[in-house]
Amino acid sequence: MHRLEPAEAEARVAEADKSLRRAQEALAPHPRLAAAGFLHDAEKELAEARLTSALVHGASLPGPEELGVGLAAWLNGLAEAASELRRHLLDRLRAGETTRGEELLVAMEDVYDTLVTIEYPDAITGGLRRATDALRAVVERSRADVTTTVLQGSLQRAIEGILGSTRPTAR
Repeated sequence: MHRLEPAEAEARVAEADKSLRRAQEALAPHPRLAAAGFLHDAEKELAEARLTSALVHGASLPGPEELGVGLAAWLNGLAEAASELRRHLLDRLRAGETTRGEELLVAMEDVYDTLVTIEYPDAITGGLRRATDALRAVVERSRADVTTTVLQGSLQRAIEGILGSTRPTAR
């Protein structure tokens, strides 16, 4: 996704999806093993990949049922996906796409603003509070980076305007 190779990203996510379905099927008769945590982690990773893609492309977010993952895994995957947007945001800023960087920051903030309202014990949410706290730090750093980039662009345009108006005209 970050390399801007959507076909390759989709192929890898499709492969991960197949592997997750096999694991879910194999563990279905063994609920204690399924609840041990590693299946949750695999579901979270798949949710993260699918949700990151949706956020990057500005698409609707697929829900946990659509992805075939548990709600706690989906919520944690959403927090991780929003954090992953930072890398894409920085790449867009370096490419001079400030407006796109600002759009990605808004998406990150929207996810954080939603997740911070979920007030259930970590035993139910699978550690969502920690993931949300980590996302907050990522959002704050990203906001600082976008702000700095926007201000630098304004300063550069102002300097170029001053220099352009003080240059002697050709006769």
